[in-house]
Amino acid sequence: MTTALVTGASRGIGAEAARALAADGANVIAHYGSHQEGAAESVATLPDERKLLLRADLAEPGAARALWRDAVAWRGRVDVVVVNAAIAPETAFEGTDEDWDAGWAATLRVNVLEPVSLIREAVNHFREHGGGIVITLSSWSAQQGSAISSLPAYAASKAAVKAVTQTVARAYAADGVLAYVVAPGIVRTRMSEISATARGGIEAVNAFLAMGEMVPPEELGTLIAFLASGRCRHLSGATIDVNGATYVR
Repeated sequence: MTTALVTGASRGIGAEAARALAADGANVIAHYGSHQEGAAESVATLPDERKLLLRADLAEPGAARALWRDAVAWRGRVDVVVVNAAIAPETAFEGTDEDWDAGWAATLRVNVLEPVSLIREAVNHFREHGGGIVITLSSWSAQQGSAISSLPAYAASKAAVKAVTQTVARAYAADGVLAYVVAPGIVRTRMSEISATARGGIEAVNAFLAMGEMVPPEELGTLIAFLASGRCRHLSGATIDVNGATYVR
């Protein structure tokens, strides 16, 4: 039976990924930062012996390594890691130096430094255990920059995670390590609803989108569960765009 670790499993894409993995029969380790109730809800359908809630503040240096150790200790191994947790503080060009520096530092720690440390731990573990799967959440902003000028740090962080994932896919394919990048457009999550104010509101955002709606987060969960199944090994290294045909490349 597959054991999967999902970071940021208390809300949005992470919660839907945890639900979909659970429905596919996986043991699920649901990571959360502060919203324990949300993480518990995302794996509520699983019996106690098939789920584990783990708290880790990814703003703290070294938190990802401790999270990985705790995850592996539960059953002795982890087969899939879904690297999803992220933040999007404003780093406006027009803002103060203090806000710029603080926003970049926070974004790089939570969105890049801790996630890539987690990926590194996973890769070394997978190589010792005959393989495993890394799934990272990037963004269409990693490909084209953010449409919101106050979010350059977020866009840069998502490009960094994408590059690391692709490096893993190329370097460790022969060791049975599969790595996929999922790059959503605007997903109907709490974060997107908040950021929609910078685009004129939710109705204005929907009017811009080819399908007239944000991506339902459950679609991302379904995709992640499919990738976690290992049924399409030669898709490893791919970046999968999920944006309803608004951005086609």
